[in-house]
Amino acid sequence: MRSRMPDGALVRTLTRALTAALATGALLVSALPGTATALAPAAVTDAPVALTGPQLAASWTGPLSTRGRYIVDADGDRFKLKASNWAGAQGTWEGSGSENDVTNHQADQMSNNIPLGLDRTPISQILADFHALGLNTIRLPYSDAMVDDDTLVPNYSVAANPQLEDKTPLQVFDAVVAALTADGFAVILNNHTTTYRWCCGLDGNERWNTSQSTEQWIDNWLFLVNRYESNKRVVGADLRNEVRRDMNNDPNWGWGNDHDLYNAYQLAGNRILEANPDMLVIMEGINWQGIPQGMFPHGRPTLTPVRNLSNTLINSGKLVYAAHFYGFTGPNHTGASGGWQNGETNDPRYRDLSPADLVRVINDQALFVTQAGQHFTAPVWVSEFGTGGRGQTDQKEIDWFNRFTDILVANDTDFAQWPLVGWTTNGKINDNWALINYDDNGQRQAINDPGDWRATAWNKLVNAPGKTGKVAQVDHWNMIDLDFGDQNASATMRQQADWSAGNRKGNCPDSQRLVALARSNNRGLCTDAGGELAKADRMWTTVVDERYVTSGDWAGGYNKLECPKDTFAVGYSVSGNAMAALLCAPSATPLPTTNRLLWFDKGDNRPTTGGSTASDWAPGAYKGQCRDDEYLAGVAYTWKWQHGGAPDAVLCRPLS
Repeated sequence: MRSRMPDGALVRTLTRALTAALATGALLVSALPGTATALAPAAVTDAPVALTGPQLAASWTGPLSTRGRYIVDADGDRFKLKASNWAGAQGTWEGSGSENDVTNHQADQMSNNIPLGLDRTPISQILADFHALGLNTIRLPYSDAMVDDDTLVPNYSVAANPQLEDKTPLQVFDAVVAALTADGFAVILNNHTTTYRWCCGLDGNERWNTSQSTEQWIDNWLFLVNRYESNKRVVGADLRNEVRRDMNNDPNWGWGNDHDLYNAYQLAGNRILEANPDMLVIMEGINWQGIPQGMFPHGRPTLTPVRNLSNTLINSGKLVYAAHFYGFTGPNHTGASGGWQNGETNDPRYRDLSPADLVRVINDQALFVTQAGQHFTAPVWVSEFGTGGRGQTDQKEIDWFNRFTDILVANDTDFAQWPLVGWTTNGKINDNWALINYDDNGQRQAINDPGDWRATAWNKLVNAPGKTGKVAQVDHWNMIDLDFGDQNASATMRQQADWSAGNRKGNCPDSQRLVALARSNNRGLCTDAGGELAKADRMWTTVVDERYVTSGDWAGGYNKLECPKDTFAVGYSVSGNAMAALLCAPSATPLPTTNRLLWFDKGDNRPTTGGSTASDWAPGAYKGQCRDDEYLAGVAYTWKWQHGGAPDAVLCRPLS
């Protein structure tokens, strides 16, 4: 969320710096991997064709899923998210002064914790105006506070929609979701804040668990996904907005503590899919780490940690990554102004970068994720970006918006502008970043009405050509990470008792098999390349000793774990760095037993093609990886020569 910079002096310089620094959003863009040259400006286009609700509804079928870098509908057709953020239900109070005073709310707009504009214009007209913008998707931010809020919204806040009188914020949210989806829009729920306080400073909303427990956060998500389960146009759970540093601690990616965003996403994403298998699970990268002063490390990681530690869900066709980019922020710039005292750093802002550097940085921070055939491959959704329209005088901001939308066009990127709806008060637009503003008589001033310089870039973006029609099925490679705990990605095994008690254990999604292991850092790789191995309806086997080694001593002098005949490895467990067990699933058909022993005790041993070989899923560790046309049937290890029981070799066998 784009934020107003705080201007009050705080007691301590560090507090002031952090508050100002973190009171800014970050936005994500998508560009093709490896792109490093400036882009030519995209062509000017006319306003988008406005579809009616029935026309939009007929153009796609829910639910949505993913195939490689693309989101597809239930028929397998590409569904590009052309979205904007209808804000308000996340709260607009800025944290000081009376909540009843409109001047203490963002841009002097008091939402009363429901989507903005319902006091000014009938919802049918609002949706017609959304259609006119060429949108097919609405990102709906909400606050966790909304879930248990039984306060009735004041009637004046829904004056143009009297059918919404005497309702709670959640009931109004329900009505908005129902109206949007009935009119053909896809709706993505976004957990924006914990409290109703406007994001994004030191406000109690820094992490998913700053002002509540992780379990409360997940419970709220389960409440909402169950609430809308029957509505197949509620397509996605955008897990958390702009996770950032609080006063004392940074969020991290994979450290295994209670600030670990990677682990929180794993927990929440799989619980959501167990409750509602139709949902897309959308994971936004880390928005800010570090103290915003030149003497301390600081920056905006966004999706960069995904290169070496990507998420694995129980359904590999449901993960979407997201990030935010705004011109006034930067890869290492907070977005604050007013010197170091207010948290401003000396690093370049995105709008300061050359065209070539901007393309390179956006790719480096986010768009690399769309590279095909890697462990991290997924769609990237730029779920927030924007700038001011009417009244904008900063030429750098104007140039930034034009160049940034060119990048989105060139890379056929899914997007969501911030924000969608704002107010006009006494003839003056309150928030000139909004695409549509309504005055207190319901009169509209929108981006395609005369006088908004952004119209050309917006229409270029919405009308841009891109991938359409059927998207081919893709192979998947997904990581298993046992660095700090279990990672159970098998829906089958998540329902079973502990299959390797006392050890850290991981297993592949049910559609995949184990294909690789790493020495020393406990990571593995799963795949469905070469086709999913159908499983027989029999118990899976936990192998802890050599009782199933029937094909000779294929690793003389080494301890061996071998799957029983006609089974294949789908998981493993470790104690420290040592192998503890293999988990083997039964095949529905007989499997070949021709052995190929693959050693990786002295270096990587990976296929030269396929197999997520252009990315590193276990940095700093030797990796042994079977070919895409093989299954992993065993692993060898030893306690000799200080090998410590870490895997030294894997036994690969052909799929057919």
